Amino acid sequence: MAETGKDIIRAKSLLEAGKLVGIPTETVYGLAGNALNPDAVASIFETKKRPSFDPLIIHSDSMEKIKRWVLEIPEKLKILADEFWPGPLTLLLPREAIVPDLVTSGLDRVAVRIPSHPLTLELLKSLEFPLAAPSANPFGYISPTRPEHVQKQLGDQIPYILDGGACKVGLESTIVGIEDEQIFIYRLGGLDVREIEALVGPVQIKTHSSSNPAAPGLLESHYAPTKPFILGDLDQLIQDHQNKKVRMGILSLQRTFSNLPIESQMILSEKGDLKEAAQNLFAAMRALDEQDLDLILAERMPDHGLGKAINDRLNRAAAK
Repeated sequence: MAETGKDIIRAKSLLEAGKLVGIPTETVYGLAGNALNPDAVASIFETKKRPSFDPLIIHSDSMEKIKRWVLEIPEKLKILADEFWPGPLTLLLPREAIVPDLVTSGLDRVAVRIPSHPLTLELLKSLEFPLAAPSANPFGYISPTRPEHVQKQLGDQIPYILDGGACKVGLESTIVGIEDEQIFIYRLGGLDVREIEALVGPVQIKTHSSSNPAAPGLLESHYAPTKPFILGDLDQLIQDHQNKKVRMGILSLQRTFSNLPIESQMILSEKGDLKEAAQNLFAAMRALDEQDLDLILAERMPDHGLGKAINDRLNRAAAK
């Protein structure tokens, strides 16, 4: 079992010694290690059982520090950073040689962000190195949004979890980059695309699945529960599977179904609020996965605002 607490000095000393620590962010909990220490980075991949071709995001607390690890910040991306950092925005930037190849999977750009969580920002301010911190869960599984999720999945493999309570956003960061003056979104996430376009104009969404991803979190099957996860029209799915006499879990935006056990139904927002739905998504998926069920049935969200990012996660969870 990992020790859990709010001791930033303890977390700092472990990270400086090359150890891994679970850290809170506003998006999800991260499995953090010294991003400039290849051994610590290798430990992240080993602990998560993450393939080395899937790059990592590095985290810091200021633009001044980030400039040490990147060659440049194009003006349009700087506009976004000035507006949304700290927050759920990750930028793909050309990297300095000091960033290990393992962090970027050998690519010439590194994913960077400044997270918006007071505990982790205080920790990052105390460090002279950035933290590589993918989600603190076994690779491909549902991302953790509470410290107990990290404890349950990785607590026997890491010494410490910095307890920052429940994550406020609940979806991973939006990943943005630039190619030939065109802004691209590589991963939909906790930042609404419309907020980005209001500052830098139209963007192209380039989140296609890949076995050799240009940015983190783009593999086809990801964020997935261990049980079969089927996405579609819930009324039709329930009717089809009731005839097969299987134990079903239901994940919906705001509906419940009177002919099914209420404890096996998770609604993401009674008000239909997509921001609240995003915050609750991974915890609801995890709660259903831990029940004695044969499969989980889910519906897509309205395809606007954060609904686009939620649907991205649902599609990847159902890809298996």
